[in-house]
Amino acid sequence: ATRTKSADVERADSGIGQMPARKWRNRGSETLSSLQAWEAHRPCTDCGERDLPVETDVQNCNQRRADLCEKCRKRRTERKESVLEFVNTEASYGEDLRIIKEEFYLPMQAAGLLSQEQLLGIFSNIQELIDLNENFLEVLQEEIDQAFDQGDDDLMTVCIGEIFLEFVNMLPAFQTYCLQQSSSVNMLNALEKEKELLRIFLNVSQNDNTALRRMNLRSFLMAPLQRVTKYPLLLSRIIKATTEYHPDHGSLREAKSRIESHLEHINMKTKQEGNTWTLRSFRQDSKKKREVINIEMRETALKTVGWLREETRFVMEGSLQLAQPPDGQWVKKGSKTLKFQNMQVLLLVNMKRVSESSLESAEPGPVKDAVLVLIRDKNNGKFHLLREPLRLSNCIVSTDPDCDDTFELIEIRREAFVFRDSDRARTHHWFRQIRRYSRELGSWKKRRNALPNIMISTPHTRP
Repeated sequence: ATRTKSADVERADSGIGQMPARKWRNRGSETLSSLQAWEAHRPCTDCGERDLPVETDVQNCNQRRADLCEKCRKRRTERKESVLEFVNTEASYGEDLRIIKEEFYLPMQAAGLLSQEQLLGIFSNIQELIDLNENFLEVLQEEIDQAFDQGDDDLMTVCIGEIFLEFVNMLPAFQTYCLQQSSSVNMLNALEKEKELLRIFLNVSQNDNTALRRMNLRSFLMAPLQRVTKYPLLLSRIIKATTEYHPDHGSLREAKSRIESHLEHINMKTKQEGNTWTLRSFRQDSKKKREVINIEMRETALKTVGWLREETRFVMEGSLQLAQPPDGQWVKKGSKTLKFQNMQVLLLVNMKRVSESSLESAEPGPVKDAVLVLIRDKNNGKFHLLREPLRLSNCIVSTDPDCDDTFELIEIRREAFVFRDSDRARTHHWFRQIRRYSRELGSWKKRRNALPNIMISTPHTRP
């Protein structure tokens, strides 16, 4: 009995006791009630609102998807459907391209129905479009599969905008095809009237080949035109269902703007060539008009340098003021003595592609060549080159502390140019970029002490 009482005393003295224990239990129940109340009204992870429905059933509460309100839950569903629609329609478009090649082009080539020149006139750059579609669709499908493997059933980690911008070089390929579409159809009509075997082949294919879905060749040849005009609509649906805080929101808008600008440029080229048809028109604004002009300048620059489009990266482009000093004393007199003229300048880099997205990466691959293309402002609807491109491997770029609003580019043994931008910070950015590639490619570096000899402009006297 004594041991029991002492044990009770020891337990009472060393324990919490009856009253404190009751208080802790009450406080614990209050805390649990507060947690349950917060759990019931915790903010939505997408929009931050607190209008989540209260779930009384514990199992339903645990199964509620990602703490979303009803509005955001519906938005995620719409976004997932829009993303899958984008990928699925891209796959269907690729299937139509495959039919054009395997059911029309190859059989007509093997049977000798048309010459190679005639086939090229009808099918244009269809092989280029097939290759681009396969690569684009492969990356899209990998993103979808990876999202599902990681448990992202809503495909929130799939960034269609970023992927589209990585493959933005496919847009000029669409332009090439679209601009030749009118002549392709005219050639097909003329050859079908002229060649009976061709007419029989096309009729039999349409009626008996189940893969064609009773569609004729002209319908399939319209697939690239229909696809390129559908991109803005598909991107708009994804943008509408994507919250502005999503990391892909800005890329989606930029991708939509880029494709719309290319469509406007195709329409402009179509009118210049005298064709009556146009692609679906979009509302123009100043930004899109500027982008259309940039597209045309890039085409002019590519034709001038003769590089492959997939190996070319446009590092910088824009308006600069240019002057050609008659002597080397302009620094002492100041840049105000120079006569500047407005010029469109494009910095192009020719590089070996390491991966599909290497041209869009921050760090370029091995650089083979870099040039500055100088284009006069647009006049009478055409661009005029000031001179042949300036190869940076033969140039030295420098700046002077006394004229920090300009920089000088000296073409070895030829000419000197002074550049400036209306914004001083942008002038410095141009200078850094041009100097970077000049240093990487400069053949003059092989000459011993070449840089000091060239850069020193002040006269030296021997003792």
